Amino acid sequence: MDKNNMGFCLEEATIESVHAAIKEGRLTCRRLTEMYIERIETYDKKGPSLNSVIMINPKALEIADFLDQQYKEKGFVGPLHGIPVLLKDNVDTEDMPTTAGSLSLEGMIPEEDAFIVKKLKEAGAIILAKVNLHEFAVWGETVSSILGQTLNPYDLTRTPGGSSGGTGAAVAANFGIIGIGTDTINSIRSPASACSLVGLRPTIGLVSRHGIVPYSLTQDTAGPIMRTVEDAARVMDIIAGYDMKDPATAWSVGKKPSSYMKFLNKDGLKGKRIGILKSFFGKEDVHEEVNQVMEKSLKDMESAGAVLIPIEDNIDSDKLVKEVSVHLYDLKEHLNVYLKNLGSRAKVHSLADVIESGKYHKGIEDNIKYAQTLDINSNEYRERIMMKLELRNTVMRIMAEHDLDAIVYPHQKRLVVKTGEPQIERNGVLGSVTGFPSCVVPAGFTEPKDTAPLGVPVGIEILCREWDEPTLIEIAYGFEQSTLYRKPPII
Repeated sequence: MDKNNMGFCLEEATIESVHAAIKEGRLTCRRLTEMYIERIETYDKKGPSLNSVIMINPKALEIADFLDQQYKEKGFVGPLHGIPVLLKDNVDTEDMPTTAGSLSLEGMIPEEDAFIVKKLKEAGAIILAKVNLHEFAVWGETVSSILGQTLNPYDLTRTPGGSSGGTGAAVAANFGIIGIGTDTINSIRSPASACSLVGLRPTIGLVSRHGIVPYSLTQDTAGPIMRTVEDAARVMDIIAGYDMKDPATAWSVGKKPSSYMKFLNKDGLKGKRIGILKSFFGKEDVHEEVNQVMEKSLKDMESAGAVLIPIEDNIDSDKLVKEVSVHLYDLKEHLNVYLKNLGSRAKVHSLADVIESGKYHKGIEDNIKYAQTLDINSNEYRERIMMKLELRNTVMRIMAEHDLDAIVYPHQKRLVVKTGEPQIERNGVLGSVTGFPSCVVPAGFTEPKDTAPLGVPVGIEILCREWDEPTLIEIAYGFEQSTLYRKPPII
């Protein structure tokens, strides 16, 4: 357990515990930053070699020193004073390269910070490191040409989920406090499920995408991947809100509460009507371990006062990915705009240039070459948009008919896969194609295995109505506090 000589414990540290230690004189921003850098060097590059961190910010200690001086003179500069951030490397930083995990963008330094990075810095946070992702965020195993395969700290033979798996592995392994991911289909919630974390995908338009390498602006969003619901709420207070450079955020005006912290209710499950989406549970032997964990979690919800209602409507998550989601249709159109605007800062200015360069992991080749052939002006694209609208209506009808506050299901029907295998049977697509907010919370672990001394983590996903992050946070916090299933990995 990492401790400084003043008794501060780094493992499982929270924003609140860090600030308390600073106030008590037991910790400085510099020492906190040093401790995390030492831990990254010990466990990410040596030992288990999780391989999650692409680059540590060379100015991190300089920024920490500045914040320490500011604290001496004025107190905390903001609500995230000195808190280290692990940032998915498709989020722009003006002082560090942003590669989207691709050698085709190696060394590319953006003109300015992403909107959410600006907000984090203004709140006093330190961007500690850029972390790995599945290249261009196009799938879920977290392997890239810039860094290779990231490993799951709970089971080094498995992936950490993805595409934000570098964030998930690093936060789970206590390499920082705030984790930022992006999500087009599953990518915030998949690492949360795989790494015993909280992953919150907000309503489309609540968090700006400006300065994030796009996959599908129809479905893209950013959000926190954290060890606690409370810290996720703290981060949402900072990054949510209107940004004139992302028109979708105009829809959030008047919908963001004064603080998400006020919805941290330990009795948040009491009286809540929660639908169990039965079609999102697997029915074969390979699904049994997840189902056993979920069965226990649902009993926990009932014990905490929730009313559970089985939902028999047949929604097929695999079909949603293949026939409704527009991610691959959007990729060429939206990525091309981003790459073109890089100008002389990059050597590639379109998806076609990326393909021609050959500087990408071969695991994404089929997807990006197929995306290059797709057209957003096609009838197929329009049909998918119509099916997305129909699905939104279906989910709203289900919630209205049963008077539901939320719908729950396992994020993955089967355990997170071994490295080298495709990440299949994930259910996060429901939130992505509807645009509704959802959150994964640790639901427990399987029985221990030879390669997983604690067992393999399983996450429960909670989905609420559009803009109803308050209820989502209340339910997530109520479940978390009544179960406390999160455990740090043994590494």
